[in-house]
Amino acid sequence: MTEPRIYVLTGAPGAGKTTLIEALRRRGHLVVREAATDVIAARQAQGCAEPWREPGFPDTIARLQRRRRIAADARGVLQIHDRSPLCTLALARHLGREIGPDLSAELEEIARQGPYQQVFLIGPLGFVTRTAARQIGYAESLVFARVHERVYEAYGHRLVDVPAGPVPERVALIEKHLTL
Repeated sequence: MTEPRIYVLTGAPGAGKTTLIEALRRRGHLVVREAATDVIAARQAQGCAEPWREPGFPDTIARLQRRRRIAADARGVLQIHDRSPLCTLALARHLGREIGPDLSAELEEIARQGPYQQVFLIGPLGFVTRTAARQIGYAESLVFARVHERVYEAYGHRLVDVPAGPVPERVALIEKHLTL
């Protein structure tokens, strides 16, 4: 079986990663949605207003990321992920949370397999639109983005900058780096 070629979009909250993932999906690419937003939405639907304050939050995200990665592995070789367990590590560090067993297992697997094919650092748009899941201001989002950069660099990645701009230009820049 051919090893999957995994590409990751990372960066500041509100930088447009989800919009880019959706545009890439419409262009026929196998994409994997962000897990944290779905975990937050599910917990908020259960009555927890701020699930990111729960101690096991990073592990919950890591478990969903693992399930989605396994499902994607069964569907195709080239995959584009909206965030990865390394983003979850950045989130845990940003929130001051412990690294639990599920996230730890994902990080060990990433270390064993080596760096992702490519990681795209999606540049901020100059503002953050707050949502129920995104309760972060623009200044803090830039600090958080820097945590992501440091984590990915520590795991051996050179990030490709995808500056703010029209979605088609950003998608073209990402597609230029995709290889089979």
